[in-house]
Amino acid sequence: MFIDYETFRQRADRLRQLMRQACLAAGRPPGEVSLLPVTKTHPPAAAEYAARAGFTAVGENRVQEAVEKQPGVSLPLRWELIGHLQSNKTRTAATRFDRVQSADSGKLLRQLDRAAGELGRRLPVLLQINAGQDPAKFGADPAEAPRLLDTALACPGLQVDGLMTIAPLGATPDETAEHARRTFAALRLLRDDLAGRHGTPLAELSMGMSGDFALAIAAGSTLIRVGTALYGPRDPWPAA
Repeated sequence: MFIDYETFRQRADRLRQLMRQACLAAGRPPGEVSLLPVTKTHPPAAAEYAARAGFTAVGENRVQEAVEKQPGVSLPLRWELIGHLQSNKTRTAATRFDRVQSADSGKLLRQLDRAAGELGRRLPVLLQINAGQDPAKFGADPAEAPRLLDTALACPGLQVDGLMTIAPLGATPDETAEHARRTFAALRLLRDDLAGRHGTPLAELSMGMSGDFALAIAAGSTLIRVGTALYGPRDPWPAA
């Protein structure tokens, strides 16, 4: 059974408190880091809860799942795609999402640019970088990031907001934490280098999830993506 709104609100308040503590521990103003509720595999009520609690955006992993949920959400929200985007769904993504965080190839960027142009809009994107160099994760290799950014900046239909990454898992909690530290630090350094070389701020660093957000905040994250800590374990949606 899906959680009720009051449970969600309490979890959101607690998570915001933990984020504030992590920011203060890192010597950062709490207002520098935003929280993106991730509604993957949860019903439309998950997005509705987020809007009721004052969130302005939610994250979804799959294009089709967002398309199916959006009509069931009555309150205004921005929708961000945080999962892998297949090239045959770029037009739908450009139509139905307010930002795509998972742009990880020149081909995908050009397709999104073309779709955005046909729709008469400028689509915000993040470049997904496999900063942990995990073969199980999507994202461009860090060595390809300068070329990827060049391609993105040459697309008039795209607005490049920053970078995104997902840290690898380890065999133990300690190993997972160490992977996360290295991955987040690598993305921050890469962002600083790219921003300096290209003269563009790349202000958004989307990194950190339920289990590693404090490490991400310490490394400079500006946006953490959290599902489980807000909504509980994932259940297939729609229910079988």
